Amino acid sequence: MLRLLHTSPHVRAAAGYGLLALVFTWPLPVHLGTHLLGGPQGDTGVYVWNLWVFSHEVLEDGHLPFFTSAIFSLDPLANLSLHNYTVFADLLALPLLPLVGTVAAFNLLYLLMVTLNGYVMFLLAREMGAGNREAWLAGVLFAFAPCLVARSSAHFSLVMAAPVVAFMLVVHRMERRPQVAKAAIAGAIVAWAAFCDPYYGVYCLALAGWHVAWRNVTVRFAPRMGARSRAERVLNLAIALVLVLVAWIALTGGGSARVFGRVVAVKTLYTPMLVLTVLALVRLGLDLRPRIGLRKVVERWRPYRLAAYGALSCALLMSPFLYALGARIAEGRYVAPKVFWRTSTPGVDLLAFVLPNPNHPLFRVLSEDWLGRQAGGFAGNVASLPLAAVLLIAGAVRWAGFRPPRYWTALGLLAAALAAGPFFHVAGLQTCIPTPWAILRYAPLIGDARAPARFMAIVMIAVSVLFALALKAVGDRFPAHRNRVIGLVAAVLLFEVLPAPRPLYSAEVPGIYHEIASDPREVRVLELPFGVRDGLSSVGDFSAASQYYQTFHHKRLIGGYLSRVSQQRVAEIRRRPILRALIDLSEGREVSAETRRSLRLVAPSFVRASRLGYVVVDRSRASPSLVAFAIETLDLEKIGVSGGRELYRPRPVW
Repeated sequence: MLRLLHTSPHVRAAAGYGLLALVFTWPLPVHLGTHLLGGPQGDTGVYVWNLWVFSHEVLEDGHLPFFTSAIFSLDPLANLSLHNYTVFADLLALPLLPLVGTVAAFNLLYLLMVTLNGYVMFLLAREMGAGNREAWLAGVLFAFAPCLVARSSAHFSLVMAAPVVAFMLVVHRMERRPQVAKAAIAGAIVAWAAFCDPYYGVYCLALAGWHVAWRNVTVRFAPRMGARSRAERVLNLAIALVLVLVAWIALTGGGSARVFGRVVAVKTLYTPMLVLTVLALVRLGLDLRPRIGLRKVVERWRPYRLAAYGALSCALLMSPFLYALGARIAEGRYVAPKVFWRTSTPGVDLLAFVLPNPNHPLFRVLSEDWLGRQAGGFAGNVASLPLAAVLLIAGAVRWAGFRPPRYWTALGLLAAALAAGPFFHVAGLQTCIPTPWAILRYAPLIGDARAPARFMAIVMIAVSVLFALALKAVGDRFPAHRNRVIGLVAAVLLFEVLPAPRPLYSAEVPGIYHEIASDPREVRVLELPFGVRDGLSSVGDFSAASQYYQTFHHKRLIGGYLSRVSQQRVAEIRRRPILRALIDLSEGREVSAETRRSLRLVAPSFVRASRLGYVVVDRSRASPSLVAFAIETLDLEKIGVSGGRELYRPRPVW
């Protein structure tokens, strides 16, 4: 083994990333079974639940894991096809869960995913021409990029970015030597990406389109010399008038006027800035006179014909998911989030790109609070580009004659523009200047990846490749100083991306759940406040912590959280009068005295039919009115208290 470690660059690279994963997540390695990098009451709790419910459905219930009765258990099976299910991690967890437990398995998988991110980037950088040491540092840059480290506190699925890198690796290899096997592997990687995070599956397809367009579409410019045309003069006048309108709105807040009997209001900059952007682009086009053409794709037809083999490979691997998705569509339960012009999901602030690493123990105080106040919270707004990488690339251009490959440069810039969201904003100021995402968010499939900030993974892929090639260029330009340069860059980079010591969150389960777990009956648990929650909306007030605690007690829940929940599901739950009343009270509304009296009459039959065994009350969130209603209506007796939660059971115990 030591001989292999000494001779194989692949083993050395993977071992190095594994060691760094342990160091950079410290003190997590000594608390694998007791703590998490994110709070279990948030998204992290749901990702831990994913591992448990997948194993539960496959090994205990013995059926397709895309359906479950663990949540929403009074109604038809919950369809998990639109849930961010992390199937890849769930599969890897199957042998780990009985050996180390759910929390430790989750943490071990996180360490594995970080190691895999670094190693696959190492392979891609080598493929692009970097040496082993330069490629290894590119893997460090990618695996511990601030945006990916920040995601580990909430969005475990987005940490699993390795398949996107692997897809680019296979695409470049397949272009050089087209083969059916490589096409099948590319399709399998798309499935792998989708089973890590659905966004990454979409990104692979988008990157395939980018690669095809880059290789086959040509753009040439033929600037015209001489006097301006009438069209250019008209455009200049139009731009000037719109600029005046923008200045007037910015200074006065706009106004309204009656035009042909209709009131026309101009109070925001969104539409004027869109018009201004379009006019400016048209004007630039008249100056540059771009000519778009196609290369002779006939000479390269085979790689694109092989895409059919890739599609078949992907479809076969994803067939269980596609079956579940088809069932959802057939039942009319497909959930398609609406896309709005002004209120769509924002991207990252441009200032976030240049902030020091907010995960670093020395720099957290500078931006952690500000990033946390932005839409999407801290994890969704970190976009810091490591200064070591940016300065190295710039220095290589200036002093080493490095010419950044246009392919990766353009990809990085485009991904950064997409990550900025539909409109650029700087230091919290909304400029209303539209970005490419303002249009692409309406495109089929790509628009389903509705959170543009997640394009930061693509940005870091491009930056990491450019970093490796720039470092190689510096070494080639100054061969006598290659070792010193690599050593200095490595030291600065490792210091800059260091996130340790990491904040940890207790994974402790309140003692009352031991009582529930020890009950041999197949009963259900009702958690208060009660409700239905998904990634887009909330009915009532359900907490993801309830599903995290379910991984311990294993009893079915009446409420639940999924990434997407259909309105039919909400309607089914609301049809039950007692659950409807619990939802209203959980949202702070009141229930009339007459309704309370009628519900007390039907409560015993509800308890028996639902096999309600326990009611758990989170005292920090449940209102006194909700608790009093539940105790009186369901005839509950308190049997335990721990961790800010109270445990009740119906009387008499059936």
